[in-house]
Amino acid sequence: MESQDASEEPGVHRGFICASFNQDTTSLSVGTKTGYRLFSVTAVDKLDCIHEGEGASMLFKFKAMALLACNSQMECPDVYIVERLFSSSLVVVVSLSMPRRMNVYHFKKGTEICNYSYSNNILSVRLNRQRLVVCLEESIYIHNIKDMKLLKTLLNTPTNPSGLCALSVNHTNSYLAYPGSATIGEITVYDANSLSTVTLIQAHDSPLAALTFNSSGSKLASASEKGTVIRVFSVPEGQRLFEFRRGMKRYVSISSLSFSADAQFLCASSNTETVHIFKLEQHSPSREEESPTWSAYVGKMFTAASTYLPAQVSDMMHQDRAFATVRLNMFGLKNICALATIQKLPRLLVASSDGYLYIYNVDPQDGGECVLVQKHRLFDFSEEQVEQKEEENPEDVPPQPASQSYAATVALPSTPPSSTTLMGYSEDGGAQKGEVIPEHEFAEGPVCLDDENEFPPVGNQSN
Repeated sequence: MESQDASEEPGVHRGFICASFNQDTTSLSVGTKTGYRLFSVTAVDKLDCIHEGEGASMLFKFKAMALLACNSQMECPDVYIVERLFSSSLVVVVSLSMPRRMNVYHFKKGTEICNYSYSNNILSVRLNRQRLVVCLEESIYIHNIKDMKLLKTLLNTPTNPSGLCALSVNHTNSYLAYPGSATIGEITVYDANSLSTVTLIQAHDSPLAALTFNSSGSKLASASEKGTVIRVFSVPEGQRLFEFRRGMKRYVSISSLSFSADAQFLCASSNTETVHIFKLEQHSPSREEESPTWSAYVGKMFTAASTYLPAQVSDMMHQDRAFATVRLNMFGLKNICALATIQKLPRLLVASSDGYLYIYNVDPQDGGECVLVQKHRLFDFSEEQVEQKEEENPEDVPPQPASQSYAATVALPSTPPSSTTLMGYSEDGGAQKGEVIPEHEFAEGPVCLDDENEFPPVGNQSN
């Protein structure tokens, strides 16, 4: 969810710019006016801030000193793209002050790994353990995430003003999906490993608005700008598997689609007050034959009759409605949703531009209306007061706060940023053959990037 002008909308928190969940929905990243924040979402009752890239109190210093450039010691304010790689220390940041430059940080060491500049504004960034994809309005860049080498540039792609694209989090296939047309809902599925086009899917009549893969990369969900129908396709075949109707009364703007980890459920949020959860299940005809009922008989009659009806009417009969729903207390605000298992129970997470994370219980058996169990603030009241004070006294620069951000306490001596790799993504933060991620992490089995316990918080020490 990217919202460069979100703070101007009614109900939107003044510090909020964007939000995104990481690949396994264990972390929430929030881009703010003063930098970015990373939260752990592995518990319901508490929301731990893992890292804060510059604090609200640094806002004065940024504006007073007119520091618009990012460097290895001082990260970017006005972050409108922030993506974390699973539970690792690798985070990708793009700032409004330099929208054509992508900065890659090792946030726990407070160091910049590398930065790259592009020919136009960066609209979105997607990453898995094998590839990093940068999407511009009419081109896509595919990098090898191990050393950030540019592997492929897809030029003259259909105009894509929102930077819509999806990358499979399963790095063994690394499927990339993006609009194949600017006028209809055609999807191009591209293999970012073999660097070749896999298939074209004619998904919708109107342009695409949302795309997402399931965790294994075997399914792809899509929605169009009309927002009434959500379809699920097999990958790489491109065969339509499911079709869900969100609603018929009005067109809506779908803001996010997300599968559950087991791909049994798919959630969709929009600019309305309702979040829909659909269940991906095939109706077995054998079960109906074993226990015939009046409803089953009527269902068979409709199915048989649909073969004689026009295609549009026939499709309507095969569409399933929402299995579960959530009624939000806001309307028209941008938000993203995700399905996660937290403390062994299925939950729906909704991060909203009003500055809150909402957590709902989901009944996997009966569905229905989901129950709100927790609401977490993503910003503190003190930050709102600081912003108001800054507007009243723009020339005042307050003294440095007693407690610095975590990045500041472990920052290493800075080096001038460049368009090439500065240092490897290694445990000691130093260059190792120009690697962004050390080779040993790719040697055997799945990539091991969970370094949460390897860099415990330090006090007021500095290197």
